[in-house]
Amino acid sequence: MTPVSLIHLSDLHFGRYVDLDQIAAIDRFIETTSPGAVIISGDLTQRARHGEFQRALAFVERARLTAPVLLVPGNHDTEWWKSPFGLLGHEVKHRKYHQYFPELDPVLELSGARVVGTVSANGLAWGSVSWNPRDLTVKGHLPRREAERARDQFTGSDHGTLRVVVLHHNVLRGQISQRMGLAHPARAARWLARSGADLVLCGHDHQESIGQIDGRVVVSAASTHTSMTRGKRPSAFNQIMVEDDRIVVRHQRWDNGSGAFRPGDEARFARLGRKS
Repeated sequence: MTPVSLIHLSDLHFGRYVDLDQIAAIDRFIETTSPGAVIISGDLTQRARHGEFQRALAFVERARLTAPVLLVPGNHDTEWWKSPFGLLGHEVKHRKYHQYFPELDPVLELSGARVVGTVSANGLAWGSVSWNPRDLTVKGHLPRREAERARDQFTGSDHGTLRVVVLHHNVLRGQISQRMGLAHPARAARWLARSGADLVLCGHDHQESIGQIDGRVVVSAASTHTSMTRGKRPSAFNQIMVEDDRIVVRHQRWDNGSGAFRPGDEARFARLGRKS
């Protein structure tokens, strides 16, 4: 297969808490490394305001001068209060997001990869209800139809094609928070594994991590580029490099002293059953 390189960002939160020095450094990193694609797994804004979306759009358009960009909405980008429990339909919750980013379910074709965006940010929805009241508008819900749509998109792809699913909410437990991003994580993990994905990209927890589902689906979780990181850790995004037999995920961590991102920890995974 053709080697694939991805930059995985999440939780930019344009608005009150965004770190503009980091945004400028990400711009430079994208221009310098020329990845195959830039993936943003939600929460582009802080309060889903027009000005925040406009700044996010400017960032995306600049990145697109270097590489294709795929993005999905996060819970902060969703105006759930306009249609709680979908009483007034589901489209209204994402209407403002649609003004700036028309696709809720984007699919990106790359040489050697197919990337499918899904929606887990449904606001106050029956699928995201939990026993904790504070979770009502924060927890994610990955409907079965979204995983099945990803599976259908992967059907017929060439042997060796990297299959990537993108959603906002973390599918593995946060190391510091000890919280799951999805209301029904075991079920969602099972559906994601059945979709045929090799790689899942997510965020939401504001802490970077690398892991696996069922020992075979690699999970990349990116941090945030605000002052709201877990444990006040340095922010981080993930740089992903994929070849025939391996997936490598490397954290790029913010170094405040130099005003740049520096390589951090990385993990290497075999692409089981994917060798040509």
